Formats: sequence, structure tokens, C-alpha cells
Amino acid sequence: MARHQGLKRPQDFAEVRRKGKSWSNSALVLVALPNGLGVTRFGFTVGKKVGNAVVRNRIKRRLREVACRCEVAWGWDLVVIARGEAASANFQRLGFALRSLLRRAHLLGGVEHAATSSGARG
Repeated sequence: MARHQGLKRPQDFAEVRRKGKSWSNSALVLVALPNGLGVTRFGFTVGKKVGNAVVRNRIKRRLREVACRCEVAWGWDLVVIARGEAASANFQRLGFALRSLLRRAHLLGGVEHAATSSGARG
């Protein structure tokens, strides 16, 4: 995960949620905020309503792996929030859901500064 680092601090998650633009589907919510750092940082959130600790950790592992395999634009903080449907989704389905959101946000394909307000919730 050389280009993709992790969001660690709760303040970073909160800032992305507060100031970022969001896109969603039935399994995931993606919130994106430019960070000006030249690297893309991912953060993954899976609430207790989604499942027990084993299920939540499985979802996070799968999402991290999908994120590593995606060619994502540089310079963004991205928070991925799992919804209830993610608990029953296999690796391929989670991958499709995340890539779909990244595509809608115009962040897939390594293009810098690509997210636009079209299709975004504010």
C-alpha cells in the first residue's frame, strides 16, 4: 500500500465526513475529500449494526485488499462506510461495489483532482 495509506485519527475521519462529498450504493458509502498530500489515504468504517467483530473485520480486510488493487487518483482522503448488505457480500461483490463508487466519484484510473459535484451528495 505504498500510494495508499490509512486514515488513523478519529479527527481525520470526522473531517472527511463533515467536509467531503459522498456517493452510496446498497453495500457501501464513499466519502471523498482532497488532502493536498500527493497520496491517497483510505479509512474503513463498519458499525456494530453490520455484524459481530469477526464479520466487521472480514469486511475491512476485503475492502483494504480491493483498495490496494484499484488504481485510485492521488491526493484524496477516502472514507468507506459499510452498510448492512456488506455483511453478506463476498469479495467480488464488495470489490464491484467499491469500484462502482470510485468510478461515480471520478476517482478511478489514477487521475488527479478528478472528483466533481455531479452525482455527489453534499
